[in-house]
Amino acid sequence: MNSRKVIWKKVRNFASAMLPFEFHIDIVDLVLKGILIGIIASAPMGPVGILCIQRTLNKGRWYGFVTGIGAAVSDMIYALITVLGMSFVMDMINDAQNQFLLQILGSIILLIFGIFCYRSNPMKNMHRSGNQKGSLVHNGITAFLVTFSNPLIIFLFIALYAQFSFVIPNHPIEMCLGFLSIPLGALLWWYGLTWLVDKVRTIFDENGILIINKVIGSIVILFSVIVLFGTVFNLYKLPHY
Repeated sequence: MNSRKVIWKKVRNFASAMLPFEFHIDIVDLVLKGILIGIIASAPMGPVGILCIQRTLNKGRWYGFVTGIGAAVSDMIYALITVLGMSFVMDMINDAQNQFLLQILGSIILLIFGIFCYRSNPMKNMHRSGNQKGSLVHNGITAFLVTFSNPLIIFLFIALYAQFSFVIPNHPIEMCLGFLSIPLGALLWWYGLTWLVDKVRTIFDENGILIINKVIGSIVILFSVIVLFGTVFNLYKLPHY
């Protein structure tokens, strides 16, 4: 066991010597947060989610996945806008009291979002997929435009960033890695969704969409309540960098 510790210590020292910069925060933790943010932002069954499912059923799995890629690109732009906007007010955000209030607000926003997701019927305002397949590029661009037309997702990103203490000042390298993990999380969601729909295409119908939406809403509600409870009663503290 001691020899393993010595070897691991030598590996870390060698890595530190080879890297042109030093990591001051837990990169794995930040990346996992980014992946989770990307999944939560993509999961609700909005118009593009239904469009993705329709295209998977009507045109094939890869048409559905490309639809998800278009949505992920749009989300990445809004996620970047949110990061840049919050970075300008980092002095205010880093204040302990303001950070506490921001996390409370983020929990409430997430709770409202989860309730809305659970109670909503995504089939009412859905964008129906056309009968012609079209090119993969065309399917991706149309999905991007559908998603980009809804800038309200910025408020969801603000809530998620507050919950996970995701925006970290004066750490551009680490923040870039964390930010790139957001579209990775989104792509993981769209890949998993299209895989599932493709596997159960013979039994998948509108009720399946409603079930997915209610499950997602329930998870978001549960998560927001747990975080809100933990914040109010000081069961955990956000890291300070």
